[in-house]
Amino acid sequence: MALRRGRNVLPGLGITMGITLTYLSLLVLIPFVALFLRSTSLGLGGFWSAVSAPRVLAAYRLSFGASFAAAGFDAVAGLVVAWVLVRYEFPGRSLVDAFVDLPFALPTAVAGITLTTLFAAQGWIGRWFTPLGLKLAYTPVGITLALIFIGLPFTVRTVQPVIEGMEADMEEASACLGAGRWQTLRWVVFPALFPACLTGFAMAFARALGEYGSVVFISGNIPMRTEIVPLLIMTKLQEYDYAGATAIAAVMLVASFCVLLTVNGIQAWAARSRGAV
Repeated sequence: MALRRGRNVLPGLGITMGITLTYLSLLVLIPFVALFLRSTSLGLGGFWSAVSAPRVLAAYRLSFGASFAAAGFDAVAGLVVAWVLVRYEFPGRSLVDAFVDLPFALPTAVAGITLTTLFAAQGWIGRWFTPLGLKLAYTPVGITLALIFIGLPFTVRTVQPVIEGMEADMEEASACLGAGRWQTLRWVVFPALFPACLTGFAMAFARALGEYGSVVFISGNIPMRTEIVPLLIMTKLQEYDYAGATAIAAVMLVASFCVLLTVNGIQAWAARSRGAV
């Protein structure tokens, strides 16, 4: 018996929409609403005092500043690594490609302990900087290094498929027309990769904002100096200041949501740009 025209063989909008809304309600919307309701128990004045205390503002500055710096570095390094993995053949290429995903598989606490061991004053890497008066572990520099480590896979895996889909014909045509390498990079390659780089930057930034396990050991957890926002939230919870912890978490939630909206906007813009071309 022939199916009616326009009828889908798979379950339609009603079932799929119901499953989607149920999932979002149980795992996303209800916890978020509970978070905001808990933070409102402070009142407007108490909420503002909780999220604008000097210690909290210092944690905001450190978390956002270190996350931005790490994501910016990852955007450049991720582009270079992705380009090398796609465009060049060399011994151990598959091994390097697998190592890129190591932060995804490695428990964050293990990553934190390992990075602290490497960058401490007597660590394998830190010992070379100590005579120069440069301290890596237990400083904002160490926090940024940890965030670079956990954010690099996001930029590499975002840019890599775009490079794989790029044909070398346009680069060869540019060279045939007399353009130099930097001109080809500036006017042919980079415009095609810019939306993916921007998306990778936003994803690495959002990931770094909420990172805890890989940072808690290397940061030193010094209030007003090396205390990140996730650690401050944990400290509030240990002090049974649940309202204060949820107020700070609500601010971070809004910030992360804005970053994700930016990512979706960039992806939509990139899709429209490719469609226009």
